[in-house]
Amino acid sequence: MPRETPQQNTPQSMARRIRQGLLWVGLLSVLLTALGAGALFYRAFSLRAETALADIARAAAARYDGSADSLRDVLLPGGMRLTLIGGDGAVLLDSAPDEARPRENHADRPEVLAALQNGVGTATRRSATVGVETHYYALRLPDGCVLRAAQDTAALWTAYNRMLPLLAAGCAAVAALAAVLAWFFARRLVAPVTALAGHLDTIEADVPYTELVPLARTIQSDRRLRAENEQIRREFTANVSHELKTPLTSISGYAELLETGMARPEDVPAFGRRIHREAQRMIRLVSDILQLSELDSLRDKPERAPEMAPLDLAELARDTVAAMTVNARKAYVTLSATALPAPVTGSRDLLAELLQNLCDNAIRYNRPGGHVLLYTGTAEGRAFLRVEDNGIGIPPEAQDRVFERFYRVDKSRSKATGGTGLGLAIVKHIALLHGADITLTSAPGAGTAVQVTFPKAPA
Repeated sequence: MPRETPQQNTPQSMARRIRQGLLWVGLLSVLLTALGAGALFYRAFSLRAETALADIARAAAARYDGSADSLRDVLLPGGMRLTLIGGDGAVLLDSAPDEARPRENHADRPEVLAALQNGVGTATRRSATVGVETHYYALRLPDGCVLRAAQDTAALWTAYNRMLPLLAAGCAAVAALAAVLAWFFARRLVAPVTALAGHLDTIEADVPYTELVPLARTIQSDRRLRAENEQIRREFTANVSHELKTPLTSISGYAELLETGMARPEDVPAFGRRIHREAQRMIRLVSDILQLSELDSLRDKPERAPEMAPLDLAELARDTVAAMTVNARKAYVTLSATALPAPVTGSRDLLAELLQNLCDNAIRYNRPGGHVLLYTGTAEGRAFLRVEDNGIGIPPEAQDRVFERFYRVDKSRSKATGGTGLGLAIVKHIALLHGADITLTSAPGAGTAVQVTFPKAPA
């Protein structure tokens, strides 16, 4: 099946998102304000209606002389009704009767029951007679009848309806103001972020908002890392060019002498040996460069990690001594090992390369009659290997740089012994692949000790 290409999200306008957010907040605020104002208006008018109903009921009760006729001339505000109800619930008087329907018995009405029992009763409900929500206030009279005043909500909302156009206009004005402010504040908020693009070198110092500090730090770190990588790449290219130029120049010069016949017959073997030596030096250099490149790719691509298996560093140390004894003798250096069991999980080939590079370095920077010692063992549950020599040592100012590519403490000695300047860089990369730590102790004229300590084996 063809592999699906992940869809790339189209970037959205930050200013537009902020404007939309602020505008929605403004509109929602207006809506909630309108609803809240309506609720407060309804509550205030309801309290006012209950107070007005109580006043009307008491005023009418003061005029009541036991006859329904005494209540017929009571003046009532618009939308208000007055009803006289007998003790048995029969309607004796209704200021706004519904001629189309017979009068119903009101003995079961809540406000009437409450008035008969407590003297006063109130209620708010949807009237079955009028068909709208109505407020009721009932007052028990001395003769046992109940006088009830009522007002429907239609009358209450009349004043509110008169204010509604003004309220709508206010809401529209607030919405328009919200849109203008949203545009203004969105522009103000986004402007510093946009300005950061022109100051990436100082982005961490110029970040306008605390929420952007992690992003600024990431960008700053990425730019710093890119600059360092670019510097390393340039130095690596320059070093490779320099290291290759010297043997190539030598080979070209000797070959030209041989080609033109300017070399004397007795010098031909010497020229051939020099050409061969310089060619071997180039081969070692290219081999080390390729190995470093391979190690870099192993770190960058975990799926290509080397196969790890249990092995004993003591066995590797003994094999290394056997393989490098000849080179040590050529340099008049003794090579030996104190190999105690040191089990680890790692790549046998890479760890053998690590040991060989450490031993080769110890032999190369030694003096005639010197010695190189290999130690393996465990300390605090961690396996280690250590290579010690009593050679020329490393100055304190150079000890932090010896693991850099192409760095040499003694350049003249490296060229004389054929070193490429990449051995300890390879050691560092192999140790990192195995999660191991490297420690170096050295003193000029007293020798050097390099120890590689591996992580604890999982329980």
